[in-house]
Amino acid sequence: KIDPKSIGVGQYQHDVDQGELKKGLDDVVMSCVNAVGVAVNTASAQLLAYVSGLGPQLAKNIVVHRDENGPYRSREDLKKVPRLGPKAFQQAAGFLRISKGDNPLDASAVHPESYHLVEAMARDLGCAVSDLLHNAVLRQDIDPVRYVTDQAGLPTLRDILAELAKPGRDPRETFEPFSFAPGIEKPEDLKPGMKLPGIVTNVTAFGAFVDVGVHRDGLVHVSELADKFVSDPRHVVKVHQRVTVTVLEVDMERKRIALSMKSSSDPKQELPGRDQPPPANLRTQQKASSGKKGAFNNPFEEAFKKR
Repeated sequence: KIDPKSIGVGQYQHDVDQGELKKGLDDVVMSCVNAVGVAVNTASAQLLAYVSGLGPQLAKNIVVHRDENGPYRSREDLKKVPRLGPKAFQQAAGFLRISKGDNPLDASAVHPESYHLVEAMARDLGCAVSDLLHNAVLRQDIDPVRYVTDQAGLPTLRDILAELAKPGRDPRETFEPFSFAPGIEKPEDLKPGMKLPGIVTNVTAFGAFVDVGVHRDGLVHVSELADKFVSDPRHVVKVHQRVTVTVLEVDMERKRIALSMKSSSDPKQELPGRDQPPPANLRTQQKASSGKKGAFNNPFEEAFKKR
């Protein structure tokens, strides 16, 4: 019910063409909806509008018909929706799911045009269609080659058998929730040497910024991204990637956190560039400045300035 671009999809979303942004986001939502399917008896008109073959008006008609006549018992009931013609039904039916309806296949991604193939498989095995959905042993006895026709090739039949094995199951990968280290809630909780889980929030030419749960991102300088030389941080990390970092130093005065992703990071070890003699043309300038010692001098100091 929320316009995708209103959710907040990036810090530069207002700098790009808004028409192109909306089109791109709508395409992504449509792709997801058609990949997962929609429960037609509970979906809103806004969600149904993204289903292939439908649109805002047909989606609204589906909801109005449902409200006036009760839940749909089968995909065939959708043909009673005003203005939902044969072509729209053909395009949309496979994406509209009806759980606990009259036909168990209505809860799957099997298109109504292929129901007769599944029914033939069940008939040849002497069982009900519902048995094929719940009995893996029965499905193993099915030879898809026997059911190849001019309209349904072997790839289609294999897709049908795969769907029978997991009817209506969400095809998306299992989501593993992320959690920060317990007890680490503010910069004062950080101590050099701590190893913490984090999420990359930004990648730049000089390193990556990582959120470790203290409401202030820490910097993993490019020299601390890996045990080997890194020419481009984008070759090592990406935004939203989950990583494990070691705290090198916390500068409370300047509110800066230095992190490392090296396999063995010693926070007491001098960081690269800190004690290297400066070029001759910079010595005069450095004598005039009294910079603080610490992880933020040289590479880290310059990196935070660039941010």
